[in-house]
Amino acid sequence: MTTQEHSQAGPDKIHRKAEKPNNHQTPDLDLTKIPVSTLKGVGSEKTALLAKLKIETITDLLLHRPKRYEDRTCLSQIKDLALDEHASVHGEIITCGVKYRRGRSMSVFEAVVEDASGRLRCRWWNMPFLKKIYTKGHRIFVYGKPNNLKPRTMDHPETEFLGDHEENSLLHLNRIVPVYGLTEGIQQRWLRGKIYEATRAYASEVVEPNIAYSKEHPLTYQQAITLLHIPETMQDADSARQRLALEEATTLQEKVQIRRKRFMESMKALPCAHDNRLIKPFLESLPFQLTKAQIRVLAEFREDLSVQHPMRRLLQGDVGSGKTVIAVMAALMVLESGYDASMMAPTTLLAEQHYRTISQWLAPYPIQVALHTGNTKTPTKSELPLFTIGTHALIQSNETSKKLGMVIIDEQHKFGVTQRDKLLRRGAHPHLLVMTATPIPRTMGLTLYGDLDISTLEEMPAGRGSLKTYLRTANSRPKVLSFLKKQIGTGRQAYFVFPRVEEKEESEITAVTKELSVLSEYFAPFRVAMVHGKMKSEEKDRIMRSFSDGETQILLATTVIEVGVDVPNATVMVIEDAEQFGLAQLHQIRGRIGRGLHASHCILIGDETKKEAWERLKVLEQTRDGFLIAEADFKVRGPGELAGKQQSGLPRWRYLDLCKDRPLLESARAEVRRTLGLG
Repeated sequence: MTTQEHSQAGPDKIHRKAEKPNNHQTPDLDLTKIPVSTLKGVGSEKTALLAKLKIETITDLLLHRPKRYEDRTCLSQIKDLALDEHASVHGEIITCGVKYRRGRSMSVFEAVVEDASGRLRCRWWNMPFLKKIYTKGHRIFVYGKPNNLKPRTMDHPETEFLGDHEENSLLHLNRIVPVYGLTEGIQQRWLRGKIYEATRAYASEVVEPNIAYSKEHPLTYQQAITLLHIPETMQDADSARQRLALEEATTLQEKVQIRRKRFMESMKALPCAHDNRLIKPFLESLPFQLTKAQIRVLAEFREDLSVQHPMRRLLQGDVGSGKTVIAVMAALMVLESGYDASMMAPTTLLAEQHYRTISQWLAPYPIQVALHTGNTKTPTKSELPLFTIGTHALIQSNETSKKLGMVIIDEQHKFGVTQRDKLLRRGAHPHLLVMTATPIPRTMGLTLYGDLDISTLEEMPAGRGSLKTYLRTANSRPKVLSFLKKQIGTGRQAYFVFPRVEEKEESEITAVTKELSVLSEYFAPFRVAMVHGKMKSEEKDRIMRSFSDGETQILLATTVIEVGVDVPNATVMVIEDAEQFGLAQLHQIRGRIGRGLHASHCILIGDETKKEAWERLKVLEQTRDGFLIAEADFKVRGPGELAGKQQSGLPRWRYLDLCKDRPLLESARAEVRRTLGLG
């Protein structure tokens, strides 16, 4: 404990009710403009240190969130203290003094505290000045953990003196004590004291936000700030956090919903009074029945296209749930209304696959389907409605068209918001449909994608082969390779997925480049190829095309195949060092198999000694439900990683926790939408 910490610990330094600085005695204070330096004891040095914690004003100080709380209300008897376990005791100092060692170069101050059950020795090394603070006969609270029981000893415990009439004045002990994040040069006791002073002086001056309080959140904003720093129970602290989180959720939803309202009021949709002349024969020609989920989503699209503002919708569904065919039907509604449509995919290979599939589907109809990638741009005729499928080349083109009626973006998480908006600007407020095979947790849908309506395909079409997932250790690898060899021998194809491109020194994580020669030799005469993100696009496309055409039997890859083409004959996947990936990412990669009629097998090679990661991987073994997996992944990895580097607009909240505050987000969204008249 430092000199500053102990300077407040003596009986004459027990905190009193804080007073506001005289120069700020005004009836209407703006706490966001009052610097922390107005507090007594906060000079230029401390002001600079507090700035490192992003504390510059009284408001910042009041909103500085405790990182945890310690319940120091449960007093123990000294005789019951356990080794290395935190506890609070209360007793009287029966003796104290300084002992010097090594010719006075080292000192230890000792105070022996006694209660009815026994004695506790408290020691502070090289702090001889404490003899001026601690005095025999003073009653004292002590908090710490014993490092010896014979005799019972605590080194550098926290202490606080108790006067005759000051039982309710304790700040650091005998209450629920907040523990704050610090920076070098700022002590816990000092910061706790300053926040306490500011709370007592200014909490009643906090401007009460303009939101209606629900019965589930009865605290006012002022009460929440007070209970955040001066809780009487742990429940008080949690209720305070929830109330402040509600305010953050409301602020977020106000931004999202106001933007949504302005969009609805200012953007006039292109009239899409489609007459079903294309949709009806297209539906009749499909060799399969739509699922109930697909029919429901199609109805949502129809409703969107019938209102006065452009559609802004996110379609989510597992790999293989039938998103593409539904997207094509949405485009047909626009095409039969006389407008054009564009679909953007993240890779040339995927764009080419969509082009081949959609061209085949739409060949009987008076529609021209075009491909626009970095290397290819098919010629078009002006008199027919145009459905263009392409890559980033679509947004690099300077062409604009007032006839562009719909923009479809596949695998939207591979594109940024800016890229999405660029494509939209090629037309006059076209409809927007973005698709993802990575299911989005509900709270992410309420935040990052709050300006989009969300449709979900939670049902898989019939006629798909089974897909089983197995979790195995590295010791099982020989058996896994043997199983793979048999599968390849029957005419199937397989993926090997690795977390790294190249091996790093002193790392046990498997790299794809290292394994190429080893596996090529093992699986000879079958052809083994490698693909990874460091390759040039043309080379990656050539290798993927070779695998898709069946010329390559085994493909070694990194996560570059996460967004890939359909290879129905690929039925086996081995994922090395599976704990290096997120659950949602593993699920997405696993979706590369199980797309044909044959039974498929996904084998995760993991490290059983990493208990937490091993238990997490078992989720994939137990379910193929991408939405359950996404929620589980969200709890482990949090919103930051899931949002991805290319997504923008996800703020850092002090109190709102997306992993557990979904009810607050939904409550805030409903209240804001009601207030804005959005229903």
